[in-house]
Amino acid sequence: MSIHPTALVDAGARLAADVEVGAYSIIGAEVEIAAGTRIGPHVVITGPTRIGRDNRIWQFASLGADPQDKKHAGERTELLIGVGNTIREFVTINRGTAQGGGTTRVGDDNWIMAYVHIAHDCSVGDHTVLANNVTLAGHVEIGDHVVMGGFAGVHQFCRVGPHAFAAMYAAINRDVPPFCYVAGQFAEPRGVNIEGLKRRGYSAARIAAIKRAYRALYMAGLSLAEARTRLGELASDSADVAQMLHFVETSQRALVR
Repeated sequence: MSIHPTALVDAGARLAADVEVGAYSIIGAEVEIAAGTRIGPHVVITGPTRIGRDNRIWQFASLGADPQDKKHAGERTELLIGVGNTIREFVTINRGTAQGGGTTRVGDDNWIMAYVHIAHDCSVGDHTVLANNVTLAGHVEIGDHVVMGGFAGVHQFCRVGPHAFAAMYAAINRDVPPFCYVAGQFAEPRGVNIEGLKRRGYSAARIAAIKRAYRALYMAGLSLAEARTRLGELASDSADVAQMLHFVETSQRALVR
């Protein structure tokens, strides 16, 4: 274990033998950090927080602080961070609230850039990219492989589906279906995230099926009920469209549309 002599590590913290902690960092009680994780200088981590292996946490990040919610009255809540994440300078990730399930979650292999804020009770999937100054309000769900441009923000309780792309400065106040590209203030659908799908190895046939589903949802002049029926027809030949349909059917905040 490599802990700088100026770092403060609470006796109640549990760190794997090879964890690195930089100068002037503070690790609080009920913090667990797994093997291979490196923590830069001036980082503050408070618990209950569990951090998996092989994470890289850069200087001045603040992880596991109390939620910014006036209803929070000191209840025991937690932050869970998976493996292989990069968490850059001045990132803030708060613990959950009792009313929101008690847990904020960040998955695996995410690239979380400077000044990102992930609020209480958020759930961030795997392999996402959150560019500088992205802000997630409370109870937001971000699916796997989502990319969000700089200064994009998501309203509380909204969901962004897997493989979606949000442009720089996008203000998302409704649910974004999987595979979609959104932009604007407030965000509107602008097409399918084709380039992202190509980079992840999606075949031309899979992308064509997703494009047909997008046209049914956004370009055919159908009501939402009619679009859902059409998606149901298309889903019989495409697991990707079935994923879109499930997202649409479970949306509680309405869709960007």
